[in-house]
Amino acid sequence: MISVQSLGIVLLIALVVFGPSKLPEIGKALGKGIREFKTNATEDDTEQSKQMTNVTEQPKELPPKNDATKQ
Repeated sequence: MISVQSLGIVLLIALVVFGPSKLPEIGKALGKGIREFKTNATEDDTEQSKQMTNVTEQPKELPPKNDATKQ
């Protein structure tokens, strides 16, 4: 778990390295990336659950028998 002191030290180092003008831009980009990751992760979960329900469905029509495969 990240403590408050370590988080403060990381933020202080980021302030020194990037400067006060770049930090809001970096924060916005990081937030946007996390948001996109979460939406894609939930979309993948819903697609997988849809595929799982489709697997249990019975086919509506059986494919025709092919006598050539019995040879």
